[in-house]
Amino acid sequence: MASIEPFQVDISKDVIDNVLKKVVAFPWELMADDDGWKYGTNLAYMRELCRYWVEEFDWRVQEQKLNNFSHYRSYVDGINIHFILEKGSGENPTPLLISHGWPGSIVEFLNIIQPLAHPERFGGNIEDAFDVIAPSLPGFAFSDPPPRPYGPRKIAESFNKLMTENLGYKKYIAQGGDWGGAICSWLGFDYPSSCKAIHLNIMTMRHPEGPSSPEEEKWASSFESDQELENGYRTQQATKPQTLAYAMMDSPVGTAAWITEKYKSWSDLKDDDIESVYSKDTLLTNIMVYITTGTFNTASWIYYGRRKEGGRILSPSGRRVAIPTGCAVFPKELLAWPPQSYVNRVYNVTHWTEFPRGGHFAAMEQPEMLVDDIRKFCRSLRQRGAGYFSKEDS
Repeated sequence: MASIEPFQVDISKDVIDNVLKKVVAFPWELMADDDGWKYGTNLAYMRELCRYWVEEFDWRVQEQKLNNFSHYRSYVDGINIHFILEKGSGENPTPLLISHGWPGSIVEFLNIIQPLAHPERFGGNIEDAFDVIAPSLPGFAFSDPPPRPYGPRKIAESFNKLMTENLGYKKYIAQGGDWGGAICSWLGFDYPSSCKAIHLNIMTMRHPEGPSSPEEEKWASSFESDQELENGYRTQQATKPQTLAYAMMDSPVGTAAWITEKYKSWSDLKDDDIESVYSKDTLLTNIMVYITTGTFNTASWIYYGRRKEGGRILSPSGRRVAIPTGCAVFPKELLAWPPQSYVNRVYNVTHWTEFPRGGHFAAMEQPEMLVDDIRKFCRSLRQRGAGYFSKEDS
């Protein structure tokens, strides 16, 4: 079994000072007047965010919040993978792997790890406890970059090894949104002997035969139209990620604008106000994780990696993910969910919940709803009597 080494987030003062120096030096006078958020990240908001960044934001406070969890790194397929491990309450917590995406990080999970691991502390039942494992994706934040771009299928292979070989779990459940949803899909497809169920809050994969009913055709047409204004960043990061990286690695303000626009566009906001969901501290903590670790470059590789792996199709023959799949459907998801009839052809859907509000970053936007749905899904597995997680299995 590979060694598991304790890890602590500890960004040097020199790195932080250099970031803030560049923020202060940004040439705001060269920026053209904009029209709100119409052309991208709003200029007035970015100036206010950066003022707060320099004058009020305290990285050390946020760093301590991260370090309140137990962090580790372990060697998998030639690189060190970073992860948070929160052991659950009770005698037999269910192992739960949770995976983030881009432009997210483990910061997404800070409000759900404790409730998942210790439900009895939050008004829940101890029987619903999980051992929560939350890795940084390869090339993101505190995980090493891979030698060449990894796509979600390769990351799934590494995460399955992390869970079964390095951490010693014989069986586990996986949950994810954004890229985490794609990683979970591959875990369920390629490793059903160990990954026994998946819970998704995004539908990233597609059926090779496409829509098969008028309702599905309507969804597909609407989906393509909705994505027209979102395809630019995907195309750039999937084809020429290195070119973009030269600018982003040198400009904290550029990185912040690139990431902030996604949080604004992909979330379920009140009155179109980004801070109705995310505080400046939350936004900047996630942004700083990218900047201070110097990983904007290799984090964007995953788009290139998926293209090399073959895209969104699990199986040309149409073989679906056979293990039980739970779907948490939030209405403002960036990738609008297909009708359930379509999803059923790609996954063995045994649990389906439609929520009244929430968007792409469900763990940050609606943490209580997401936690509750994960618990309900796991309860449904136990009720099926399949014996997924007896004490000797985990």
